[in-house]
Amino acid sequence: MTARALLLENIHPDASARLAKQGYEVDTLTRALGEDELIEAIGGVNLLGIRSGTQITERVLDAAPDLVAIGAFCIGVNQVDVAAASRRGVAVFNAPFSNTRSVVELALAEIIAMARRLPEKTTQMHAGHWDKSSAGSHEVRGRKLGIVGYGNIGTQLSNVAEALGLRVIFYDTADRLAHGTARRMPTLDALLEEADVVSLHVDGRPGRPPRWSRGTASGCCTTTSPACWPR
Repeated sequence: MTARALLLENIHPDASARLAKQGYEVDTLTRALGEDELIEAIGGVNLLGIRSGTQITERVLDAAPDLVAIGAFCIGVNQVDVAAASRRGVAVFNAPFSNTRSVVELALAEIIAMARRLPEKTTQMHAGHWDKSSAGSHEVRGRKLGIVGYGNIGTQLSNVAEALGLRVIFYDTADRLAHGTARRMPTLDALLEEADVVSLHVDGRPGRPPRWSRGTASGCCTTTSPACWPR
């Protein structure tokens, strides 16, 4: 019998082509499926491919006796009941480095935009006002970046930020090795007290900083007001 693969959430066509070459019958959908929809669709599926929008619950796994593996085409697997999958012998894979560099570049772009007050200047320009003043705008060189969550993305951000001249401090609940001249902070409060700008790279799993406990915040970049930065 031909093995079946179901790929959801607009996974790249290369995945379909490679699976088909290996003899899989591949079905694809461009969107995520809700629990009931997925239960209806997963019968007879051997390989399931998802991103972060599809939740794999125990009910879904109960409806998939032929399922062998789940491929999460994204960084995390918090959308999958990994314990329930493990009990059924279903392997769960992810791609922890898939968009690391993209997130790092976007985070740095946001930091620079805030430091240079680009959102404010853009709004004024669209209103027909050309503001040439550099008051309150700053270079990021020499400023202190606080990274909350020093995993794959956090460490890469640390490396690239240092290359731009930012001084890096970080906080993580796990024991992480500092890269370059980055300095580990003993507490989250200590980091927030010292940092000029903060970039968050944590998710909603137990043990993460409680004040950012909503869903997934990986790659979310927040900055203090550039007006508050030391001149």
